[in-house]
Amino acid sequence: MAKQETTAEQSTRKARRHPKPEQVWIALAHCYRRMSSLIEQSFAESGLSLTDFMMLEAILHKGPMTITEIQASALLATGSMTAAVDRLESKGLIARTFSKSDRRARVLELTEEGRDVILPAFEKHSANLKLWMSALSVDERAQTFGNLRRLEKQMKAVETNAPQ
Repeated sequence: MAKQETTAEQSTRKARRHPKPEQVWIALAHCYRRMSSLIEQSFAESGLSLTDFMMLEAILHKGPMTITEIQASALLATGSMTAAVDRLESKGLIARTFSKSDRRARVLELTEEGRDVILPAFEKHSANLKLWMSALSVDERAQTFGNLRRLEKQMKAVETNAPQ
């Protein structure tokens, strides 16, 4: 005998097909919180904070950069930058040098020790992301990526047009 679907089950099924904006936001927030927690645990095993990892990863992939360039590239808050640079420099993971084009600017570059720390941390991070994202097919990842970029553009437009 077939089980009758309850009103709550019908609502849940309908919400999955046609979620309200509030439901999408909650799902995004939960996913982000869980992924952030897993990522931070992974970095902690390497002795790095999220900010440390993001800075080192930016320099690893883009080469020597100024603090301002790293901040823009890695989407880091201004307040955390000086402390993070000091911390990474004291650990011997980065070195500050003067810019050849602007003597007022300081350029941050990886030391050999920094490279030895960030390379395995990045490889582990990449492997973790592949594992976590394996819940989505290649097409679903592409669709999710496109949808998130569209939402990002919308938020930027709203922010730009917001009353001052």
